[in-house]
Amino acid sequence: MKKSIETSVVCRKADALEIRADVLFVGIFEKEPLDGLVQRVDRRLKGQISRLLELKDFKGKPQTTALLYSRGQLGAERVLLVGLGEKKKADPDVLRKAAALAASTAVDLKVSSLAAAVDWSDWADHTPQELAQAFAEGIHFGAYRYIEYRSPEPSEPPVSSLQAVLAEPDERRLRPLQQGMRIGDILGKAQNYARTIANRPANVMTPAALAAEAQKLARRTAGFRCTVLDEKKLAAEKMGGILAVGKGSANPPRLIVLRYSPPAASSKAAPLALIGKAITFDSGGVSLKPSEGLHDMKFDKSGGAAVLAVMAALAALKPRRVVYGIIPAAENLPSGTSYRPGDIVTTYSGRTVEIQNTDAEGRMLLCDAIAYAEKLGCNPIVDTATLTGACVVALGTKRAGLMGNDSGLLEAIEKASKKTGERVWRLPCDDEYVEAMKSQIADLKNVGGKWAGACTAAAFLSQFVGKARWAHLDIAGVGVWGAGEKDAPGSIGFGVRLLTTFAVSL
Repeated sequence: MKKSIETSVVCRKADALEIRADVLFVGIFEKEPLDGLVQRVDRRLKGQISRLLELKDFKGKPQTTALLYSRGQLGAERVLLVGLGEKKKADPDVLRKAAALAASTAVDLKVSSLAAAVDWSDWADHTPQELAQAFAEGIHFGAYRYIEYRSPEPSEPPVSSLQAVLAEPDERRLRPLQQGMRIGDILGKAQNYARTIANRPANVMTPAALAAEAQKLARRTAGFRCTVLDEKKLAAEKMGGILAVGKGSANPPRLIVLRYSPPAASSKAAPLALIGKAITFDSGGVSLKPSEGLHDMKFDKSGGAAVLAVMAALAALKPRRVVYGIIPAAENLPSGTSYRPGDIVTTYSGRTVEIQNTDAEGRMLLCDAIAYAEKLGCNPIVDTATLTGACVVALGTKRAGLMGNDSGLLEAIEKASKKTGERVWRLPCDDEYVEAMKSQIADLKNVGGKWAGACTAAAFLSQFVGKARWAHLDIAGVGVWGAGEKDAPGSIGFGVRLLTTFAVSL
């Protein structure tokens, strides 16, 4: 199997115009006069940028590029202009996306080095550390390609590595920039790790294989412990929800429990639980999905992949709170042993659930995991899942649905969302929606009818939360196929930056 592209980011004391690189990344704002760094580059290039703007062949609109050649006038052989949009909207996410586009273009050009500089006067409302972090995250994101199973073209070998250098001539600014780059490097690598786990096909990434990946992470990381409950232990614990979903597959389910314990953890703070749904393949079970797009159902493990990657990031960032990463994993397939519509399942909490649709399986995993997190004493509890198509209908592919039982917790997640550019939108899941999930023959049913499917699914989960503060992220619309981003086929690892930033903030 081929390895992914090795990406590194550094901040170095240098003049961007002199640094030796294959490509120099230059950000251009829309409808703004050339000044500062851009003006210096334009002078070296004898007005090429000015002429391009005059001809309106390049306007600086977001996510647009133009490629120029330096002809020996700069240290870099090429200059890549990347549109930043309107200057008044400039924030770290704008720089993150521009850096991602620059890195993706560099990979497509099959070059191995990229230089960049930021004119800090253009980003006065944000600190250099914030911007350097966003730059590093963007570079990692844009350079990523899922190439584990692709054979290389003999005539055109692909680029194997990309080094990005953020040039800064002022030595006084180097330390905060390097601090930001370090955090961005950690988060960027973690996000790409989640993408790889999510992208791996179901014949490779089974529940047992996902558990082995978590155990490997724990073995190489100080302060980590991994416990895996196989089908026998799940039965002993009476985790009927997870067992029911996994009954139809030859690949039995697992409950993966990662525990991060820092040396200086506060004894007063309850552990934080991050729970990620990991359906390694979702056929819908007996309630079989249509064949169109069925191959994409390997991405139903995106929540679990995100939680695994967050735990990897926390190992490097070392927050001072105990954190559990809980990943219920199963494969949802139809067979003679599958759970059926009409079955009544007794969950780990003791509550019974009438199964009306076997394709509403994610909530059956999560309800056991949430109840288990409560038993461990976790507070707060945050789960993330590609849970409902209804959330995609409601919010499209630009925002994840955010629901929960505590406004302070939801506000903390929203604050992390604003910092990381992984956007969320709050939806209700109160008692009115719980009514739709009540069964006439069991405590609950696993579907709630035609309307407000994202809200009723969250309301179902709320019934397995005791006294803990709880939040639910429905990432069905934002987890895969780029969600509108360029050059990001497959998983985008949504939630890794968001949940890591939230966890560290606690």
